[in-house]
Amino acid sequence: MSLILDHVNYIYGGDTALAVHALNDVNLVIPDGQFIGLIGHTGSGKSTLVQHLNGLIKPTSGSIYYNGEDIHDQDYDKKKLRSKVGLVFQYPEHQLFEIDVFKDVCFGPKNLGLSKQETELRAYAALKQVGLEDEYFYQSPFDLSGGQKRRVAIAGVLAMKPEILILDEPTAGLDPKGRDEILDQIARLKEETGITVILVSHSMEDVAKYVERIIVMNQGSVLYDDVPREVFKHYKELEQVGLAAPQVTYIMQALASRGLPVRTDVTTIEEAKQEIRSKFL
Repeated sequence: MSLILDHVNYIYGGDTALAVHALNDVNLVIPDGQFIGLIGHTGSGKSTLVQHLNGLIKPTSGSIYYNGEDIHDQDYDKKKLRSKVGLVFQYPEHQLFEIDVFKDVCFGPKNLGLSKQETELRAYAALKQVGLEDEYFYQSPFDLSGGQKRRVAIAGVLAMKPEILILDEPTAGLDPKGRDEILDQIARLKEETGITVILVSHSMEDVAKYVERIIVMNQGSVLYDDVPREVFKHYKELEQVGLAAPQVTYIMQALASRGLPVRTDVTTIEEAKQEIRSKFL
């Protein structure tokens, strides 16, 4: 099972003088179980791309296939697709609206037509998956901290039991502790369930630490698609399109430029620590 984009193009305002080509001949295969980072500067096309993945936007041309079926076929069930390809928008807590946390998380599975018992079982399991304590279940979501609200919003999507979870800047606006807690929880969820995760992020450190594959968007096209180590080797090219490598990559480059025998394709602090220890301790 996989998600395939085949020569996907998208033009905003195609019939006007202000037409913008947001996606240009995008070809991607997203297999089961990968943790993927999607990066690009503002306006690169990454948000437009993720909205194509569960059918919120229809390509101007090209096709998108989920498990071998064209999601824009006339008789394709988009409601079912959106339960399997879950999209968590940036600042998803703005979409919370129920009187308590538990009811809010029940909303999605309830609308799938599930029984009250199955709906509540799914909501409970999803809240535990995101690490929210039982004591918060019957509080108003608006009384929670920013990080807790974010967990509730993610749980609302998880309760639909998606096979692919798309997170658009899930740590935006959170402090470092809240950011790490959210991403660690998502990483554990991926390991425990085997779910496919697509993480849209501006933080190169977060992407380097958590994902196994990076897709770089630039001007609506895929600029790079590879493992983090290979993508960040192109740090100078990334700088030219408004991005960068993780700070530790620059540190290792600086050490190597001074004649120290260290690898320069290091992308995380842990890798750098091990590399320096192996060479000098």
